[in-house]
Amino acid sequence: MKKTLRNDLQIISSFISENEKVLDVGCGNGSLIEFLSKKKNVDCKGIEIELEKMNFCLKKGLSVVQGDANYDLNDFSDNSFSTVILSQTIQATIFPERVIKNLIRIGEKAIISFPNFGFWKVRRDFFFSGKMPKNKILPYEWFNTPNIHLCSVNDFIHLCDKNRIKIIDKVLLNEDGKRLWSKSFLKNLLTYQVIFCVSKK
Repeated sequence: MKKTLRNDLQIISSFISENEKVLDVGCGNGSLIEFLSKKKNVDCKGIEIELEKMNFCLKKGLSVVQGDANYDLNDFSDNSFSTVILSQTIQATIFPERVIKNLIRIGEKAIISFPNFGFWKVRRDFFFSGKMPKNKILPYEWFNTPNIHLCSVNDFIHLCDKNRIKIIDKVLLNEDGKRLWSKSFLKNLLTYQVIFCVSKK
C-alpha cells in the first residue's frame, strides 16, 4: 500500500517550489524530505534530535544529521536555504523565540506548524476538568509531555508582531486536517492546528 503524507505535511509541501534548497528541523522519520526530494527535486537536508529516527532516515538514504534546534541552528550561516521547516516542534523547544529568529535568519522563508492551544475543545476540557487537556495532537500527561511552550494562533501572531516578522501566509486546519476558511475573530477558537509561512520584514 502506497504511503501518503499527512494532510498538514501535504500543505507544507505546497509552499515549496521545485529545485529549492530546504532544511527540515525536527524531521522525524524523514517522510516530508523524502517526498520533496522525489516529487519536487528539492535539495533537502534534515536535523533530528533522536538518534533512532536519524538512523532511520540515513538508512533511507536521506541527508540528516543529529542536532538540537535550540542550539545547533546557530551553526548555519545566513540565507543558507530557501525554506526552513519546523513542523509540530516549536512547542517542544526550550527557546522558541530564539529558534524562530534563527529559522528566518538561515532561510529566506520559514514554515512553522503547531497545535493550537486556543482551540475550543482544549478550552472546554480545561474549564470543566481543571486538568491539562489531552487530544490526538497533544496526547501527553502534564508530567511527561515534551511540549513545554504551548501557544495559540493569536500568541504566535503577537510574537511575529513583536519581532517584526512578516507573516506571508497561514493555513488553519480542523481536527480532520482539512482547511478552515474562517477569517473572523473565531479563527483562534475553531483552529485545531495551524501552519504559518513567515520571513524577515
